[in-house]
Parts: sequence; structure tokens; C-alpha cells
Amino acid sequence: MNIQTAKVYLCTALGVAGSFVTQLFGGWTEDMITLVIFMAVDFVMGLVVAGVFHKSNKSDTGALNSRAGWKGLSKKGVTLLFILVAHRLDGLLDTNYIRTTAIIGFIINEAISIIENAGLMGVPFPEVITKAIDMLKSKGEEDDNENR
Repeated sequence: MNIQTAKVYLCTALGVAGSFVTQLFGGWTEDMITLVIFMAVDFVMGLVVAGVFHKSNKSDTGALNSRAGWKGLSKKGVTLLFILVAHRLDGLLDTNYIRTTAIIGFIINEAISIIENAGLMGVPFPEVITKAIDMLKSKGEEDDNENR
């Protein structure tokens, strides 16, 4: 087998695997694209906060920490698993909103994290955003306490 044939087989195999995974998550829709972009931006900004600014709240020194990085990637992986579960629930219950609702919730969570990272970098943003984040955090903590 020559290199050209191997390349065709590899590209075909990757295309089939990618299509299968995409279908498992309910397709490559705008909301899913947005979530993946927000997840990537948040991860990169976390690396910048720790690697350049040394202000990460994920490590004792504020600097890069491989364990903290793996934890972050693991959390993002679990987020995708929740999307997979939500999509399967939509199929089981013959609905089309559970997956979308889950994705929007995770997009909001990623957006808050992006804004927090920007704040750690010293990027100025309107005070109304800070107040909104504080309100969302306190609301989440109240819900957590009520559900325990």
C-alpha cells in the first residue's frame, strides 16, 4: 500500500468516526458549535491566566498546573456527556428541547467563566456584567442549598 492509499483510508476512517460522534450528540448545530467554541475559548483563557498572568485560582501558586488542566478538560468532557444524555432523552421522550436547554445552560456557564478569566487578566468590562455574574452565582448557591 502506498502513502496516497493510506492517506485516503485514514481520511475515510476519520470522516466516518467524526460523523458517528457528531450524530451521537444530535448533529453539528449552531448551539453545539457555540458551546464547543465557548469551551475552547474558556480553556485557552484559563491557560493564559495561569501561564502568563499567574493569577489562576485553580492552583496554590496561581501558575500553570497540569492537574488543574486535566481537571478542566475532564469537566468539559463530562459537559459533553451531559449533552449526549440530553440528546438521548429527547429521542426517548420524543421531544426536541432537552438537549437545547442543556446546551444553553452550559453556554451560560462557559460565558461566566470567560468573563471571570477576563477579569483576572485585568480586562475592563462594564460593572453591570459583574453584578449579573454575582447575582447568577448567588442564585446558583441558593438553589444548591435548597436541593441538599
